[in-house]
Amino acid sequence: MTLRILRVQDDTTLLDWQRVHNEIVPPAALSVDEVRERVTRNVLEVLYDDEVLVGCSTVRPPSAETPAATVIVRVLPPYRGRGFGETLYQHCLHQAQGQGVETHILSSNVDGVRFALAHGFVEVETYAMPGDAVQWVLLRRT
Repeated sequence: MTLRILRVQDDTTLLDWQRVHNEIVPPAALSVDEVRERVTRNVLEVLYDDEVLVGCSTVRPPSAETPAATVIVRVLPPYRGRGFGETLYQHCLHQAQGQGVETHILSSNVDGVRFALAHGFVEVETYAMPGDAVQWVLLRRT
């Protein structure tokens, strides 16, 4: 097993990031143009086991509205429970280097919520985007 974490910087990594994101978070599926825009303001990365795509991540820097860095790790279902999420999460924490970290998880993603709780996150709120019924969970760790 050779794990590789690559920053999104070309069409291959961009499409792989989009594929994982859209499979894990279908209610918030992104177009290629939306991913291209996100990569200009966030750190987007993909995780491979040898040549097999297993996950992706997003690290959003702190902002005036969100004083904590946002770390989001997504692992495709067949690869969960094998340490891939932990590896990617630790990598993202190193990048975040903030006083606090938060994450947003689709409430129906029980594996993701369980992972966050096991890593010291606490639920802050459950919310829906304006005009949308899909529930998200905001969790924070200090």
